[in-house]
Amino acid sequence: MKPLIEQHNIRYPPFEAARWEPEALPVATRDMVVGEYETLEQAMEALDSRPPAFRLGEDSGWLMQRSYTFDGVEVERADGRSHLEDREYVRVIKRQRRGWYLIPNPIHHVLRQFINGVVVVLLVCLFYLFVSPLLLVMNLPVYGLETVRWGLLDYPALAVFVVPLIFAPLVVRVAANLMELRRQNNFLKRNLKTPIIEFQRPSVADEVLQLKVEFPEWDPSWNHVDAILRVGVLPPSREVVFETLNRDPGRQPPPGLSTALPHHYEEGLDDGTAGGEDAPMELTEVKGGLYLRPMRVMVQGEPVRWVEGDVLKLTPPLPVWPGSVNTDLLRIHWECILRIDQNRGGALLWVQPLMVAHAGSNVSLTDLPLHDGRSELDMT
Repeated sequence: MKPLIEQHNIRYPPFEAARWEPEALPVATRDMVVGEYETLEQAMEALDSRPPAFRLGEDSGWLMQRSYTFDGVEVERADGRSHLEDREYVRVIKRQRRGWYLIPNPIHHVLRQFINGVVVVLLVCLFYLFVSPLLLVMNLPVYGLETVRWGLLDYPALAVFVVPLIFAPLVVRVAANLMELRRQNNFLKRNLKTPIIEFQRPSVADEVLQLKVEFPEWDPSWNHVDAILRVGVLPPSREVVFETLNRDPGRQPPPGLSTALPHHYEEGLDDGTAGGEDAPMELTEVKGGLYLRPMRVMVQGEPVRWVEGDVLKLTPPLPVWPGSVNTDLLRIHWECILRIDQNRGGALLWVQPLMVAHAGSNVSLTDLPLHDGRSELDMT
């Protein structure tokens, strides 16, 4: 008797993945014995009832893969029918990807970029002050070395110019965060009702999603609604990643993972890959937060304008992606997003998780659409 093994491999992109070299991070691997069989034919027959294999990414880059091996040889399903996995949603979907969400003010992104520019200006000024004595010795003209009296002290003219540039975006960001908290409070007071979504047929990864949407109440401030079909990869379970890499959770984490952080004031939702602020300040009353965290790997189809009473037809992204996967390491997530454009206060999002069946053929994608993980840069 020889084992039929299902293997999961993942090297998930951390927060701001562009700063990382994928090959420097380890691949988390888990092997599970599906069953034991005497012949390849018996193993292939059993494999037809299993979810299909898939591969997203490359060995030298970010990687999410499910494969099957029998007697040391990789095997694939011969059954070309669609397959819906029966696992329930993982916890992060229930807490962070279902319900009403807000889109942060774009000023957060603008100020973040402005701060980067100010740092460059500061470094240039410091270098200029460092070499200015040499320029004077060489009888070259220098500027900005004069002093400016402020109170009882004299300050370099360059400092008077640069220091306000450093603190101004920080002050504005604090004000922007306070405005976001006020916006969240105002939104919660509205107590919006859940849209009624009726799916016309089961969802399959390579088929058009058909649905009807009805809003129990229509706010006069709403202009129009667009429906968007999105698929991506959610972070793996932090605890299982530590287990597969033989790491002690109480010690230094492996490359790409940070120390455990409180995530939205609820334990167990922090995947340990964050290295910065992914959203503005949020109210503690809302478990999971009011800002939708982008998946680090995700793609979406073209938006379709909602018309009352009509059936929405959402085309899935191409090339074809795997269907829904909800395991400890591999988490392929599909969702339907209703984006509501408002007169003021930014757009609203209703996020509806989807259980999508795998297409009949195996999926292999090499080019992965990456996202840095900041909510103000969401594609919606």
